[in-house]
Amino acid sequence: MKTQPAEKMHLAVVACGERLEETVTMLKSAIIFSIQPLQFHIFAEGQLHNSFKGILNGLQYQGKFNYTVYPITFPTESAAEWKKLFKPCASQRLFLPLILKDLDSLLYVDTDILFLRPVDDIWSFLKKFNSTQIAAMAPEHEEPRIGWYNRFARHPYYGITGINSGVMLMNMTRIRTKYFKNDMTTARLQWGEILMPLLKKYKLNITWGDQDLLNIMFFHNPESLFVFPCQWNYRPDHCIYGSNCKEAEEKGIFILHGNRGVYHDDKQPTFRFIYEAIRKYSFGDDLVNFLLQPLELELQKTMHTYCGRIYKVFIKQLTKSIRDIYDRGSKGS
Repeated sequence: MKTQPAEKMHLAVVACGERLEETVTMLKSAIIFSIQPLQFHIFAEGQLHNSFKGILNGLQYQGKFNYTVYPITFPTESAAEWKKLFKPCASQRLFLPLILKDLDSLLYVDTDILFLRPVDDIWSFLKKFNSTQIAAMAPEHEEPRIGWYNRFARHPYYGITGINSGVMLMNMTRIRTKYFKNDMTTARLQWGEILMPLLKKYKLNITWGDQDLLNIMFFHNPESLFVFPCQWNYRPDHCIYGSNCKEAEEKGIFILHGNRGVYHDDKQPTFRFIYEAIRKYSFGDDLVNFLLQPLELELQKTMHTYCGRIYKVFIKQLTKSIRDIYDRGSKGS
């Protein structure tokens, strides 16, 4: 009997400017914990291509991943406008369904994401989509009193507090075929037709670039969004004003999102120490002795911060993920 080849999970990231190391650290976290093979789609500025190839060729670990590096491309007639929207080239992600035409599904993540459990687990949400859902994201905030969109936005946004697009799971086949309701015309528009008119209409009112455009889109098409809980996109906002992601307190953090540059400064040492632990880890080293234990010692030094007070939430899932790797290894040997 032939065994079916394992389904590949497709992960996309857009890296510009100084984001090489951060992106590689994110990819490492995906490789460490994932079970099924990964295909990375890396969109990067030309000067980063050779660095990515050199590093990733050196990382080939148990044949767990393949990768392709692509140039940054925007629709020609409006490339300059898209390129300077929010962060350099971040809006590239809006065009992934149109660029990766043959891909059925994709997990897009920002460069400042760290996986603390297998990508397989978020990938499995694709099977949970109902017939109208085309993408999945987490809320921007759990606590409306500190929410950005509900207090400051000058455009429509999804739900009570908006959505955060740093972790975005997409059924791209559905995205490409859907006709979207909108506030620009009574006619429904397809993904490729709606982006430029949306940008033109809201350009002066948006702060967070493409994330705002996605919020506007899903405000008008709420039935198309699958919302996953905050522990799948856990950001400093979930702990710097006191803990406000209940699911993470119960089950741990599944995906860490170090926005606001917290991996690279001293404002939120809990986030930075996890980033540093994964960045320094070498494949093949014992995960308990070379990642988990030294990390726990570092995190105990962060108890003077709000996020540090709940540092156990940060390693709860990580500990389980590492235990699962050893369990799988002992069964497989």
